[in-house]
Amino acid sequence: MSIFNLLTLAGGLALFLYGMDLMSTGLTRLSGSRLQGILENLTSNRMKGVALGAAVTAVIQSSSATTVMLVGLVNAGIITLNRAIPVIMGANIGTTITAWILSMVGIEGESLFVQLLKPSAWTPVLAVVGVGFILFSKSDKRNNQARILLGFAILMFGMDTMTGAVSPLAELAGFQKLFLAFSNPILGILAGAILTGIIQSSSASVGILQALASTGIVTYGSAIPIIMGQNIGTTVTAIISSIGASRNARRVGVFHLNFNIIGSIVFSIGFYILNAIYDFSFLSESISPVWIAIIHSLFNISTTIFLLPFATPLEKLTHKIIPEGEEDKISTQVEERFKLLDPRFFDTPALAVEQIRKLGKDMTERTKQGLDTALKLLHDYDDESLIEVLALENLVDRYEDKLGTYMVKLTGRELREEEYKTVSIWLQNIADLERISDHTVHIAYSAQEMHNKKIRFSEYAWAELDVYISALTKLIDMAFSALNNDDLKLAVQVEPLEDVIDRLNDELQARHISRVTCGKCTLELGFIFVDFTTSLERIADHCSNIAVSIIEIHANGLNTHEYLAEVRKDNSAFKKIFDDYREQYRLPRDTILIDGASYMSRLNATNENGVNATDDDTGCPVVPVEEKSSEEMD
Repeated sequence: MSIFNLLTLAGGLALFLYGMDLMSTGLTRLSGSRLQGILENLTSNRMKGVALGAAVTAVIQSSSATTVMLVGLVNAGIITLNRAIPVIMGANIGTTITAWILSMVGIEGESLFVQLLKPSAWTPVLAVVGVGFILFSKSDKRNNQARILLGFAILMFGMDTMTGAVSPLAELAGFQKLFLAFSNPILGILAGAILTGIIQSSSASVGILQALASTGIVTYGSAIPIIMGQNIGTTVTAIISSIGASRNARRVGVFHLNFNIIGSIVFSIGFYILNAIYDFSFLSESISPVWIAIIHSLFNISTTIFLLPFATPLEKLTHKIIPEGEEDKISTQVEERFKLLDPRFFDTPALAVEQIRKLGKDMTERTKQGLDTALKLLHDYDDESLIEVLALENLVDRYEDKLGTYMVKLTGRELREEEYKTVSIWLQNIADLERISDHTVHIAYSAQEMHNKKIRFSEYAWAELDVYISALTKLIDMAFSALNNDDLKLAVQVEPLEDVIDRLNDELQARHISRVTCGKCTLELGFIFVDFTTSLERIADHCSNIAVSIIEIHANGLNTHEYLAEVRKDNSAFKKIFDDYREQYRLPRDTILIDGASYMSRLNATNENGVNATDDDTGCPVVPVEEKSSEEMD
C-alpha cells in the first residue's frame, strides 16, 4: 500500500465524514422543530418511546443528535428522564439504518436492476439536483434539502473512495494480523469505542468498518466486538453536550453510556457462551458489509428488547452515579405544588384563586432565590450554583406556563370582582417575573465570564455596586411583597425607588466611563460591568411594571403612562419618598485615589472658567456626574 493510497483513504474519509455531517445537519434543520415537538408529546409509554426514538434517529441519521436533543429537552424541564430513557433505547435501533444504506455500495451483479440499486448509479443525480437548489433557489427549505442531497452524494462518494483505497490492505499480512487481534472481545470493543469516540458517530465508524470489510480481511470474530464498542463510543457526544447542564440532563448522557456498556457486556456473555457450546466456525470467515449491517441491527434490537424491562433499575443506577442535588429537590417539590392547579376547582372559583395565590407566591420566591444565587456568584463563583440558577430559571418558565394556562381557563368562568382583580394582577405579572428570571441568568453568565477570565471588579466599582444592589434588593422585596399581598400602599412606593435606581444607573455608567478612560478599568471588564448594570436596571423596570399593574387594576384600568406622568407632576408625596431614597442610596463620594488625590473630587473639579477640568498628570478626561434632585425630574 503506497503513500498515495493513504492520501486517497484520508480524502475519502474526510468526504465521508463531511457528507454525513452535511446530510444530518440538513435533515435536522428541515425537521428538527417538528421532531422536538413530537419528542415532547409522544413519550407517554415505553413502547411508544422506543418507536419514537428509532423513527426520529432514522430520519436525522444520528443517534448522537437524538440524544443531544433529549439532553436539551430534559435540561429545559420539558420532558423527564423517565420519558427520555425509552427514546434513547430506540435511538440505538434507528441508527442502524445508515449501515443498511452504506451496505448497498457492495452490491454485485450484472443486471440493470442491480446496477440501478448501486449508489454510484444515482448519487450523481442527487448531487446535480442539490447543486441546482443551491444555485437557483434562496429558500431555506430548498437549501436544507440541498444539504441532504449533497451530503448523501458526498457520503457515498467518500465511501467508494475509501473502499478503493483500502483494497491493497488485503495483501498486507500485518493488517490481517491486526484484525485477528481484534477478535479478542476486550480489544475489539476498546478499538470500536475509541474510534467512534474520536469521530463521535457510530454510523460513520460502522461505515469505515464496512469499507474495510470490502477488502475481505475483516472477519466475523473481529467485527462483532468492534460493533459493540462502536455503540459505546457514540455516547461521547451526549456526555459532552450535557456538561454544564442540570443533573437530570447529565443523567441522559450517563444513562446512554450505561445502557450501551451493559448491553455490550450482556450480548458478549451470551454470544461467547453459545460459541463455547456450539463452536461458531463462521467467526474466522470474512464478513461482508451487508452482514455488518445485519449484526449491527441484531445487536441493537436484541439489547433494547432485553434491557427495556429493566429501564427503572437502570434509571436508579444513573441516579446513584449522579446523586440528587438541590435542583432535584426543588423540581420534586414544584411538581407536587403544580397539583394544586386542579381544574376541578373551576367550579369553585374562590378555591382556584387561592391556589393561584399560593403558586404565584412560590414563583416570586423562586425568582428571588435565583437572583440572590446569581449575585453571590459574582463574589464566590462555583459551577453548582450556576446550574442552580439555570434550574430555577427553567422552573420559573414552567410556573409561567402552568399558571398562565390555568388562569386563562379560569377567566372563562363567572368570577366575583375581587377574584377577577386577583387573577388579572397575576396574569399581568407572571411575564415580568419570568423576564426578571431571564436577567438573573445573564448576571450568572457575567459571573461565569469573570471567573473563566480570572478578572474582578475593583474595590471602587464594588463600593458603588453594593449601593446599587442594596437599592435593587429593597425594590424587589417591595414589589414582590406588594404582589403577593395585593398591597396598594406598598406598590405606590416602588416607583420613587425605581427612579432612584435609574439615577444610580446613570451615575454608575458615568463613573465607569471615567475609570475606563483613566485606565483604572480594562475595556473587557468594562463590557461585563455594563452588561451587569444593564441587567440590574431592567430587573428594576420589571419591578416597576409589577407595582404599576397593581395600581392600574385597583384604579380600574388607569393607563400606565398616564399614571407615571401624573404621579411625577406636582406630587409632593412622591418627591418626598424619592428624596428619602435618594439620600439613603447615595454613592460613595471618594472612591478612587489618583496620585494621592480623590478621584471623585477631581471628577467634579472645575477650572477658573467653571468648566470641568482634565487631570493633566493622568491624562484622564473628566466626565461630570449629575446630582439630580426630585425637583429636576422630568
